[in-house]
Amino acid sequence: MTTYNLIATTTFGMESVVKNEVNKLNFKDIKVSNGKVEFKGNEKDICRANLWLRSAERVQIKVGEFKATNFDQLYEKTKELPWDWYLTKDANFPVSGKSVKSQLHHVPTCQSITKKAIVDCLTERYNKSWFEEKGPKYQIEVALYKDTAILTLDTSGRGLHKRGYRELSSTAPLQETIAAGMITLSKWSPDRILIDPFVGSGTIPIEAAMKAKNIAPGLNRSFDFENWHFIKSSDIKEVRNEAHSLIKKDIEPRLIAGYDLNPDLVSMGRYHAKKAQVSELIHFQEMDFKDFSTNRKYGYIITNPPYGIRLSDKTEVEKLYKIMGKKLLKLDTWSYYILSAYEKFEEVFNKKASKRRKLYNGGIKVDFYQYYGPWPPRDNK
Repeated sequence: MTTYNLIATTTFGMESVVKNEVNKLNFKDIKVSNGKVEFKGNEKDICRANLWLRSAERVQIKVGEFKATNFDQLYEKTKELPWDWYLTKDANFPVSGKSVKSQLHHVPTCQSITKKAIVDCLTERYNKSWFEEKGPKYQIEVALYKDTAILTLDTSGRGLHKRGYRELSSTAPLQETIAAGMITLSKWSPDRILIDPFVGSGTIPIEAAMKAKNIAPGLNRSFDFENWHFIKSSDIKEVRNEAHSLIKKDIEPRLIAGYDLNPDLVSMGRYHAKKAQVSELIHFQEMDFKDFSTNRKYGYIITNPPYGIRLSDKTEVEKLYKIMGKKLLKLDTWSYYILSAYEKFEEVFNKKASKRRKLYNGGIKVDFYQYYGPWPPRDNK
């Protein structure tokens, strides 16, 4: 098998979470930088990374990396790369681009030059002057940062947050990859209660239940790499079969629950949980947070409440956060993990977080407020 330089892209703030996921999959030569985790792997590893990474955004193959301060350099260095190894004669290879702090800052021109260089490379190596691009898709990206160009192939296709279970839409949904990262950062385990009192379309409880059952997040979707000539269908089948065999059949979490005032969202959550094959593990219920109470101890609140980004919503959201503080802070054995874009959340909630982490949810800058509760005695777990 061939060894590839692979990149798991991440939302900013989730790099350490994705690094740990990559490490648990036993990948080698792991390197972390802003927005990405690099590692090495073969064809089967490309399959495994796409199936199993819960918090990564995409998995890319790094085709080349070089300095490029002018368009001639970008063209020549791109043309030298082994594109005929990756791209078939009928490959559909669109080129996207981005540029940050680089002399080559006009992205459309960078994309056009990269495309021309790849076509010229293939023309020489295939002795063919016209490429119809009617075959499998190979999405190429040229990313320039501080005058260094990185050329990648996107193996995933649709972003990895597209698990396949969330068919119905809700207002400002939480990305599945962010929800999975929140759960990992909380260090929740199935022997602890988990409640999301603002469950929306059900993402947080569903991701928790999938993790509890050890369901690979990418098991019920397809990927672009599955149509590529250098990745064997037998390898894909083997990795998928292995993932099916690792699902835990007899898992019984203590309690995973999702509440919401909106009955349509509660129904949506139930539907999505069924699609994700975890409906038996989650209790969904229509409930106004004002009515929330519990006598249980040592539980977890992991939630993504309304942000109040619009000025008209600000007063209502402040009222809600005050109510959250009054109710949750009484639960002195519980831990709370709350995602919000509201900058004065701690002030209104009436307690400083044990730790804050800056993240991005759907392009919105948010903070993940982490309030650590005590660990339960062994007999109370």
